[in-house]
Amino acid sequence: MTGWMTKLHPERSVDTERSACKAWPANPQLTLAAITLPHDDQSAAVDLEVLVADSASGAIVAHLYRPNAITDDAIRFSDIAIDTARYQLTPAIRAFGVRVSHEGASRANPYGETSLSLYVLEGDTLRPVLDSIAVDHATGEWNTQCEGSYDSTTRTIAMGPAGRDGYASLKIAEKTVRSDTRMVKDECVSKSAAPKQSNVTLEYRNGRYSVPKSMQAGS
Repeated sequence: MTGWMTKLHPERSVDTERSACKAWPANPQLTLAAITLPHDDQSAAVDLEVLVADSASGAIVAHLYRPNAITDDAIRFSDIAIDTARYQLTPAIRAFGVRVSHEGASRANPYGETSLSLYVLEGDTLRPVLDSIAVDHATGEWNTQCEGSYDSTTRTIAMGPAGRDGYASLKIAEKTVRSDTRMVKDECVSKSAAPKQSNVTLEYRNGRYSVPKSMQAGS
């Protein structure tokens, strides 16, 4: 990773602990990378370089530089991962994902979120087609001993039928669970409500899938 960044950003340092690199199972001749570049100052964001390289030679095939792409402040940027699930958008185009995770520092108000962005390789160009949908989101409030409430939302993505542009729709299945913990006879007891489930379909329009505000990371 540092070799690629020496070529692309020779004056920048790489956060190797919060970067990811993985051979693409759908095309092992290619390696995928998501590399974070922190600023030297106390900036509340880090830059992101999404990159595809030749697995044998290491030569860069395509890359996309996204300045200030990831916030890193009171809600801490904790992890990044390459997602190579089967995002087959057309018979000839398969996307890959980058997952970014954040977590809060407050024990009394726990917070965690993972977002997913999808990219497609077009020749020597990388193009984002889905930007920062929250696939896991959890918040809560408790007294740091036992009593509190928690809300957890997960979203899974499946490929739907092709739309008018030939790209598959994205079928989003959402599930939210609310849990409460209370002291009952000197024991901390947790109880979860019945899950709330919903389904949303995202259509490909004007070169991307638009994410509803309620599903956007940080909402």
